[in-house]
Amino acid sequence: MYNVGIDVGNKELVMVIRHKGKNQKARTFSNTSDGHAKIVKTLSVKKGGAKICLEATGVYHFDLAVALNHAGLNLMVVNPKAAKHYFEALMTRSKTDQVDAGILAQYAETMPFEAWVMPDEKIIRLQAFSRKIAALTRLKAQTKNQLHALESNRAIPEIIQEETRESITFFEMQIQRLKEHALALIASDEELQRPFEIVTSVKGIADASAIQLLGELLVLPKDMRNRQWVAFAGLDPRHHKSGTSVSKKPRISKAGNSYLRRALYMPALCAANRDPYVKAYYRHLIDNQGLKKMQALCAVMRKLLHAIHAMLKNNVCFDNTRFFNMAEVEIL
Repeated sequence: MYNVGIDVGNKELVMVIRHKGKNQKARTFSNTSDGHAKIVKTLSVKKGGAKICLEATGVYHFDLAVALNHAGLNLMVVNPKAAKHYFEALMTRSKTDQVDAGILAQYAETMPFEAWVMPDEKIIRLQAFSRKIAALTRLKAQTKNQLHALESNRAIPEIIQEETRESITFFEMQIQRLKEHALALIASDEELQRPFEIVTSVKGIADASAIQLLGELLVLPKDMRNRQWVAFAGLDPRHHKSGTSVSKKPRISKAGNSYLRRALYMPALCAANRDPYVKAYYRHLIDNQGLKKMQALCAVMRKLLHAIHAMLKNNVCFDNTRFFNMAEVEIL
């Protein structure tokens, strides 16, 4: 039996194969579908099978885990905190991607194997719809900006403007068609219908935003806490202090799932304008806490994610009266 550790990064995957108590030379692959296919090909030919261990690293490990699972390979995805404690117990002096991959291979060799359970196929399909819609929406926005620039320049031929308008129309048709397929998928499955009803109970979350949110949230492990959701979205504050001279204001880390972060932006903005309790919280952060508008909006996004976590966990719809105690401040 071979034991394999894979250190997952944004762009690279470092793999170490351990056999008979010894680590083989580390190999590096790109964190793309081609890189995943090469890893599958390498491990599929190992006689006696292989146990693969990788760490749950935000959004970057998921596509690899799906590829390994589809190939029928033995995979476990360890909690980052468990991996950290194991690393500390070994008292390793160096920390590199190669070292981390080797320790994960050792983890697979010595610790009880807990097979990773892949999310339901329908949830993965929903995520595929949501991400394609998000990509097309960005392309449409970029093309609209190009059209605005073209219309401002009289020297640009009309045919170029017409082609650009047709591109925008084409993107809109694609988005609408994919949205309809996603909604049909949700309507066909009771396990998707109820979460959809729950998230759309928030004033500011309509069909499009609900598709985006559920596509990213439903693939997450059931035991993840609300703070882990926040960190997964990259909405956790990052502090920058060094000695007594460097002390910058905290900013969101953005070290997480950008799809989820973008999916939360418009719902938070709409809720801050339309829901009286969310608006009161937003104004309280600006008027009483001295936050800038964007900082306050990020705080609303973070708290809204906390609320969605509780709603899905307890199978209840949104109760805006619990979002903020309006008695604490004067409502503007």
